[in-house]
Amino acid sequence: MSAASGEAGKKMERFNSGATRSNTDERNDPEGFMSALAIERYCEYMTKHRKQADGTIRDSDNWQKGMPFGRALKRMWRHLMHLWIRHRGFNPSDQYAAVDMEEDLCAIMFNTNVMLHQLVKKRHEDQIEKDALAMITRLGVGDGFWQKTGEGLKWIPHESLL
Repeated sequence: MSAASGEAGKKMERFNSGATRSNTDERNDPEGFMSALAIERYCEYMTKHRKQADGTIRDSDNWQKGMPFGRALKRMWRHLMHLWIRHRGFNPSDQYAAVDMEEDLCAIMFNTNVMLHQLVKKRHEDQIEKDALAMITRLGVGDGFWQKTGEGLKWIPHESLL
C-alpha cells in the first residue's frame, strides 16, 4: 500500500491490487473508538433488562421512543454513586442497586445513550424544520404548506387542497 495525492490534494491510499481509496485518517472510526468487549457486555445487559414487570419482552429499541431527559439524568447519577461506592471498596446500601460494577457501568451507559440520543435527535429535527422553512420561502406560500406530523414535517402540495 502506498500514498498518492487525490482530489484537492487529499491523500489517497493505493493498494497492491491497484485499488485506491481516500485516506480515512479524518473519518469516524467506530472500530477503533469503541470496545467490542464493552459493547458485547452492554448488549447482554440490555437483553437481560428487556423483560418487563408484566413478563412481556420489550423491543430492543423501545427506549428510543423517548424518556424524560431529567429521569435518565437522575438514574445515571444513582448508578454513578453505586459505582463510586464500589470503587471505594464498599457496597451500596440501596437494595435496588445493580449486582456489580459492570452492571453499574452498563446502566450509566444506557442512561447516557438515552440523553445523547435525545439531544442529537432534536438537533436533526431542528435542522429538518429549518430546511423545510427555507424550502417554503423558495417555493412560495401558494404552492402548498408543511404540516407537522408524528414522523416530522410533511409537504402538502397545493393540488391536494382542492
